[in-house]
Amino acid sequence: MPHNGLIDTPLGRLALGALLVAAAAICSARADEVSDFYSHKTVSLIVGFPPGGGYDANARVLARHFGQFIPGHPSVVPTNMPGAGSMSAANRVYNDQPNDGSVLGMFASSAIMEPLLGDKAALFEPTKFSWIGSMSQEVAYCGVWQKPGAVTSFDEILHGDKETIFGGGAPAAVTYQHPLILENVLGAHIRFVPGYAGSRAIYLAMQRGEVNGICGIYTSSIKSQFLDGVKSGRLKLVIQMGPKKSAAFGNIPSVYDYAKTDEERAILDVYFKQLVLGRPLAGPPGIPPARLAALRQAFMATMKDNDFLAEASKVGLDIDPATADEVEQLLHRFASFSPAIFAKARQAIGR
Repeated sequence: MPHNGLIDTPLGRLALGALLVAAAAICSARADEVSDFYSHKTVSLIVGFPPGGGYDANARVLARHFGQFIPGHPSVVPTNMPGAGSMSAANRVYNDQPNDGSVLGMFASSAIMEPLLGDKAALFEPTKFSWIGSMSQEVAYCGVWQKPGAVTSFDEILHGDKETIFGGGAPAAVTYQHPLILENVLGAHIRFVPGYAGSRAIYLAMQRGEVNGICGIYTSSIKSQFLDGVKSGRLKLVIQMGPKKSAAFGNIPSVYDYAKTDEERAILDVYFKQLVLGRPLAGPPGIPPARLAALRQAFMATMKDNDFLAEASKVGLDIDPATADEVEQLLHRFASFSPAIFAKARQAIGR
């Protein structure tokens, strides 16, 4: 192997040794700085949805294990900040929280996409968050509450004469956007009633008979909150939406099965490929690099930890993590979509 003969001299070996010692000292100093910063601190984890939902469940399980993998072992405390389909939390984390690594947020992938869809209320640039990773790469479903006369398949919703009433949340929430996409892109016969606080509130509204169905419920939410309804047959899952097709609840058709043109598939991509970001975790822009690297390493270590995985399984959470690099690559890909596709995507959700 070619080498520099100077290294083989006593002076060269001495210089190389000094460089290695200096590099080790720098790495050690950085590690000590991160550990010193987090020691005896509390990391706030802001959740963009109310208690009791899927995001809340993921955040609370994460919080119980995450801190042990962060240098200095800080406490991690989740707090709920619902509003605007979690966009309120995204705005708050991006603009109003310290960027020292002490505050992180978890919000919906649909909220993250809002600036790309022209929403002026989204006061952030998705690619500039300090991305930590995503706990899961989700598949979302639409379900219909079964009572006499209820539809039992998406084909009935698509081709039947009767409207199916779906409840939804705020405009940035998947529970709002997904039924509108089925209506405006695929032509499903849907009447939409927005304004519910979250998926749990819509589920209760189905039981009361206010609405017939719900869209945008993730696999992990079904397993942790709605599994009894699915297993009993009271909640009939009729279509799935996501970056991959799942057999978790049987042979349920994919939204992509009904796309007729390349343009329709591209519009569906805007909304459903983003579900790689099923439960994303991010901090404000500008977290110091050493702390950001430590948080990313701690996050992925948590995702592999046996105690964490056991608790996640016990409460029905599906853990299928994406790294910070994967999140950033996906967001850059979305940012490269043509204006024409985004214009059609905005029309699909009534904008």
